Amino acid sequence: HEYFARHGFIGARLDCRGTGSSAGVSTDEYTEREQQDAVEAIAWLAEQPWCDGNIAMTGGSYGGFTSVQVAAHRPPNLRTIIPIYFTDDRYTDDCHYRGGAWRCYYDIGSYGAMMIGMNAMPPYPEYSGGDWARIWEEHLEGNTPYLLEWLSHQTDGPYWRPGSIRGRYDQIECPVFMIGGWRDGYPNPPLRCFDQLQVPKKLLMGPWNHARPNTAIPGPRIDHLLEIVRWCDHWLKGEENGVTDEKICCFVQGFDEPRVDRTETSGYWRVEEELAPAGSSTIELALGADGELGGASSTAAAGFDEYAYRPTVGIAGGLWSGGVPYGLPSDQRVDEIYSVNYTGPALTEPLEIIGRPTAILHVSSTAPVMAFVARLCDVAPDGTSSLVCTGVLNGTRRDSLEEPAPLHPGEVYELEVELDGTAWRFEPGHRLRLSVCSADFPNLWPTPYRGTNRIHRGPDHPSRLMLPVVPTRPAGGNELPADETAFLPTGPASPYSLSPQEPPWEIVHDQLGDRTGLKTVTRDRMRVSPETEVQNDRLLEVWASNRDPADVAAVGQPLRRIERRDGVTRVDACCTLRSTESTFHLTIDLQVTVNGLSHFQRRWVRDFPRNLL
Repeated sequence: HEYFARHGFIGARLDCRGTGSSAGVSTDEYTEREQQDAVEAIAWLAEQPWCDGNIAMTGGSYGGFTSVQVAAHRPPNLRTIIPIYFTDDRYTDDCHYRGGAWRCYYDIGSYGAMMIGMNAMPPYPEYSGGDWARIWEEHLEGNTPYLLEWLSHQTDGPYWRPGSIRGRYDQIECPVFMIGGWRDGYPNPPLRCFDQLQVPKKLLMGPWNHARPNTAIPGPRIDHLLEIVRWCDHWLKGEENGVTDEKICCFVQGFDEPRVDRTETSGYWRVEEELAPAGSSTIELALGADGELGGASSTAAAGFDEYAYRPTVGIAGGLWSGGVPYGLPSDQRVDEIYSVNYTGPALTEPLEIIGRPTAILHVSSTAPVMAFVARLCDVAPDGTSSLVCTGVLNGTRRDSLEEPAPLHPGEVYELEVELDGTAWRFEPGHRLRLSVCSADFPNLWPTPYRGTNRIHRGPDHPSRLMLPVVPTRPAGGNELPADETAFLPTGPASPYSLSPQEPPWEIVHDQLGDRTGLKTVTRDRMRVSPETEVQNDRLLEVWASNRDPADVAAVGQPLRRIERRDGVTRVDACCTLRSTESTFHLTIDLQVTVNGLSHFQRRWVRDFPRNLL
C-alpha cells in the first residue's frame, strides 16, 4: 500500500467478516455474504471525499480469489481487478481437491489448520476500538473450522459454485490483469480466464511459486508492483502508456538440474497476442510397446503395461505450492521406478509448448477406487529426469466430478487427464517422458484399496500424449532465445532454512513398518506494528503405509504467539486426520492462553464417509 500511495493510489485493506478486527463470525471462506460485503465496501469507498470514484481491487491467493468473485457482481465503481495466484474453480483448482482426489498435506499442514488459529486471534485494539472484547468473544464462540465444510463436500456441485466464476466469465465486465506462476498451485485458472474473458485483459506468467513475484523462488524475480501501477495508471487515471498493447507475457522455462533448493530458472520471456499463436498445433505422441513414446496410435503395438499401485509414489514431485516457501521437485527417477514410463527419442530440434498437455489413457484396475497420475518430464542426455507438469484424475470421476462411480475390475476406461499449464522449451538431445502411476504422495491422500493397474495401448486403445506446441523461437548455438520484454529486476533470494538442527522439509522412511512420512517445519516472525509482534510456527507429519493404502494419518500444528506490551497471547491448534477404507476421522483442538493462563478451549471431532476417494 505504501508503494501504491507513492504513485498516487490510496489503499484500503479490509478484514473479512468474522476475521481480524471485523465483527461477525466466519464459518467458511468466500461466502456470498462476504462477497456482498466487498460490493458494499466499494460503494462506500467511492463516496468518500478523497476518492474520485475509480477503484481497483488486487490481492494474492485469497485476495486474488475475492477479486474475481467480487468483479462478477459488477460493482459500478470497480474499474479493474489485478488477481494474483487465484482460481476460477474452487473444486478443480484449489487446495482441497484435485481431479476428484483429496489433497493430502496442505490443508492439514498449512492453510486449513492455520485458519483455525488465525480466526481465533485477538483483534488489534487500534483497529477494533471500543468493540475489541465483543469482537474477540464473538470470533471465539462462533467461528468454525473450514475443514468441516471441505470434507463434507467431496464432489463438485452447488457448494463450490458461489466462489467460482468458471462458466460465468461474462459476468466480469471490467478490465483484468492476471498474474500467475508455473510453480504455483494455480497455473491453470489464469490460462482459462484469459481464453474466456471478453474484456480488456493482460496475462503475466512467471516461473514462480506461491509468493510475490518480487521475492518468489525460483526466479527471475521482477518488480510486479510497477506493472500493476502501469495498469492502474491507464484504467484509473486515463493515462495512455501503451499497457493495453501488452497481452501475454510468459516465462518459457528450460531444463535445470532438478534441485529442490534452486533459486533461479533458465528460460526467457516470450510475448504473444494469443495463447495459441499463429503456427501453433497439437501433436499426438502414442504410448507404445517397450516404453516408447511417439508415432501414431493406429500403428502402435496392441497390448498393455502393468504396474502395482504404490501409495507413496510422488515423493520426488515436490510440494503443491499454496504458501509453503519450499517444495520444488527433484530428480523424478526416484518415483519412475514404481511407474510405467514412456520415453521419446532424443530431439534433433528445440520443441516449445505453452498451455496444458493432455494424457488420454485407456486404463483398467483391480480396485474399485484408483487415481491415475500423469507426469510430463524433460530427460537430459545423462538420464536426469526433470518434472515439467503433472495431471491427476480419480478414475471414479471419469464421467463426472459430481456423480462418481466405482471402477469395475478388468473393464477398460478412457480417461482424459489434463496436466497443469506450463511453458517449456525442450532442447536438442533431450527426450520427453510420460510417467504414469496412481499416487502423488504427499500432495494427494492415497486411495484406500490395493490394486494392480494396466495402461492399454494400440489401435483399439489409443493411449497418447497431446502437446500444445508453439512455433519455436530461434537461438544460436546452446543459447536460449533472447528476452522479448524487460522487467525491473529485484534482489537475489536464498532457499528457506531454519537452524542446523531443524530441517524444514524431510521425507522419512520407516524401514520395519514400510511407511513413508513427510515432516515439515515453517516459521515466520512479523512486526505488525510498534506494539505487536506475531510469530507463526507450523509443524506437520504425514505418514502413509505401502502395505495398507487406507492407513494414512496427518497431524498439523499451527502455533501462534502474539506479543504486545501488555503480555503474550498464544493461539495453538492441533488438527489430526486419519483414514480407513471407508471413513476420514478428523479431530481439531484449539487452545488460547493469555499470559500463561487458559482463556479458551474448544474441540471438534467428526467422521466423514469416503465418497469413492
